[in-house]
Amino acid sequence: QVQLVESGGGLVQTGDSLRLSCAASGGTFSTYAMGWFRQALGKEREFIAAISWSGGRTAYADSVKGRFTISRDNAKNTVYLQMYSLKPEDTAVYYCAARNSLYSENYYMRTREYAYWGQGTQVTVSS
Repeated sequence: QVQLVESGGGLVQTGDSLRLSCAASGGTFSTYAMGWFRQALGKEREFIAAISWSGGRTAYADSVKGRFTISRDNAKNTVYLQMYSLKPEDTAVYYCAARNSLYSENYYMRTREYAYWGQGTQVTVSS
C-alpha cells in the first residue's frame, strides 16, 4: 500500500513562491507516475501537473503553465511542485497522487486514473 504525505503548504501573498513536497512510502516509487491536483472550497478537484516515472515527461493545466513546475527525485521517493507568481485563485487544498505506470512514460491527468492519494496540504494566497 502506497502512502503519500504532502507538505509545504501555507499562507503567502500574491506573487510569492512556494514549494510543495510529496513523500511516498510503501511502494516502488520509481515505477509510479505522479500527479498534483487541487480543490478549492466548493469546487471539484482539478488537475494541476503530472510527471512520468522517469521525470522525462510532464504536463500542466493551462492555468498554471509557466508558473508551476513539477519534478521528482526517485532516490528520495519525493515529488515536488514548485509554484511561482502565486495568485489568490491558486488558493486550494493541494493533493498529490500516484499510480503504477509499469515503467511506461505515460502521465495521467484525470483523478480516476490515480490509485493513491495524499491527505492534502492547504495553500492560501492573500491579495
